[in-house]
Amino acid sequence: MNKTYVGEGNVQLIAGGGKIYTDIAARFTRSEKSLNEIISSPYDSELVKKIVDSGHKAAVEFDYFIFGVEGYSRVTETQLVRKRLASYLIKSGRPNKNGKRSFDMVIPKSIESCVAKVFIHDDYFFVSPNDILSIVEQWYNSGIEQGYKEEELRYLKPQATEFKAIIGMNAHALMDWFQIRCCQNAQTEIRDMANKMLKLCKDVAPDLFKDAGASCKVLGYCPENNMQNENCQNKIVIKDKALEILNQYKKTNNLENK
Repeated sequence: MNKTYVGEGNVQLIAGGGKIYTDIAARFTRSEKSLNEIISSPYDSELVKKIVDSGHKAAVEFDYFIFGVEGYSRVTETQLVRKRLASYLIKSGRPNKNGKRSFDMVIPKSIESCVAKVFIHDDYFFVSPNDILSIVEQWYNSGIEQGYKEEELRYLKPQATEFKAIIGMNAHALMDWFQIRCCQNAQTEIRDMANKMLKLCKDVAPDLFKDAGASCKVLGYCPENNMQNENCQNKIVIKDKALEILNQYKKTNNLENK
């Protein structure tokens, strides 16, 4: 068994960045130039920043990013694929490997010391997470030796089982995804993945992702209201932000007493 811990997952950028197509897409909608002239125009970073800042992000959908991820658990896989505007190719656990399949597990370090008293066959045993994983691995390998199909044996594999995937998203989808998954309310492992993806995006396409991140960073306030994470209690909630804007409007227009 190969065991790793939450936070040790590997994320690599396979494609995306370098040449940015958002500025070409943006110019195309307004320019009177020919298509050849638009395509051959030099890259305009200020135009890209203007498009991102304006919130009119249709043009950023023409920049596409492909990532490879490994060292993450099936717990995170189920959350990852909730993002519908994305493409996923996930390593299959179905084909028979005749005992050659690696038994890879990912767990939080915080639960490794958790020992539970369990009742098995008229007796009590003290069982740790490592014991559970070892039992499942031995049972799984025994099932293979007895001729059972791996696509059916895998039903008893834990959510700690590692998954590997290729993920593709355009820049617009990524920005929306970062707002949710970089948030402190996101589950620890998927937040780790999102922050690693965000860093890679900022490195290769800084104009596109200069302000990308959790919602509080993008909006300037926390849209979770009273459900915001306890580590973010000093963030302005949306109702307070709206009140602040209203009061500022009243002050600017001398409407305080109206």
